[in-house]
Amino acid sequence: MTRQPLVARRAEELLGSSVVATAPVAGGDISTATKLRLSDGTTALMKTLSNAPERFFETEAAGLRWLAESGGVHVPEVLAVDADCLVLRWVESGRNGVESAAAFGRALAATHAAGAPRFGAEADGFIGRLPLPNRTAPTWAEFYAVRRVLPYLKLARDRGAVTDTEAATVESLVGRLTDLLPDEPPARVHGDLWNGNVLWGQDGQVWVIDPAAYGGHREVDLGMLAMFGLPHLPRVLDAYDEAAPLADGWEDRLGLHQVFPLLVHACLFGGGYGARAAETAARYV
Repeated sequence: MTRQPLVARRAEELLGSSVVATAPVAGGDISTATKLRLSDGTTALMKTLSNAPERFFETEAAGLRWLAESGGVHVPEVLAVDADCLVLRWVESGRNGVESAAAFGRALAATHAAGAPRFGAEADGFIGRLPLPNRTAPTWAEFYAVRRVLPYLKLARDRGAVTDTEAATVESLVGRLTDLLPDEPPARVHGDLWNGNVLWGQDGQVWVIDPAAYGGHREVDLGMLAMFGLPHLPRVLDAYDEAAPLADGWEDRLGLHQVFPLLVHACLFGGGYGARAAETAARYV
C-alpha cells in the first residue's frame, strides 16, 4: 500500500486518525473505493464520488445503520460519512460455505422480521445511481406498482430499453398485483440484495453492503438473491424458510419480484434486460 495524499487527508479530517497507507479497490461501478490503513490499526474502506447527488452517501449510511439495528444480517460499521464520501470498517473477503449460507438465511429472516413502520421510507433513496422513490403507500401491491415497477418502466421506455409491446406486457402485470401478492406487514428489506452486494467474510460471516433499504415485502430480497446466482442459494432459502416460514407459492413469486430490478438494469445498462423484464412479467399475466 502507498499513500494517496488527497484521499488520506480527507479521511483524516473525518476520522481524527492518521492514515498510514492507501490502496485502490477494484469493482465499484459508481464510487471510487480506497482501502485505508490507519495508525490505530484499523483497516477501512473509503468510498468517494465527485458531485454526488444530494444525500447520496448519507442515505447509504442510514440504510446500513437501520439494517444493523435489526440484529440480523451483518453490515460494515459506518466510521464516518459526509456529502462526498463514506468510510466503512473493512471486511476481509473469504470463501463461501454451506454453514455460512445457512446462518445468512436465518440472519436475513431476523432482519426482515424486525419490520418497518410502513411500506416505503421517510425519504427517497437511490438504487445504484438512480433515484429511488419511497413515498409510502397503504399496501405492498400499490407500492410495488407505483414506486417500483411503473417509474422504471417509464424511464426504460424513455431510454429505448423496452419496446412498446414489452411495456404493455409489464403494464398488464401491474393490474394483477393485488391478486398475486400475499398480504404481509412491511419487512425491513435491504432493497438491492443481488449477489454483488453479498460478501463472504474471512471470519465466516456473510455481510451485506450497498443497501437501498426501506419497508417492503421480504420476497423482494429473496427474488434479487436468486437473480444472478448467489452461491449456496438453496441452503440460504431453506434456512430462511425454516426460521420464518414463507407464504405458499413463494418460489413461484421470485420472478414477480425480479421485474423491478430487471427494469432498473434496463435503465442503467440497456441490453436485453428490458426484454427479460417483459418475459418475466408475461409468466404472471
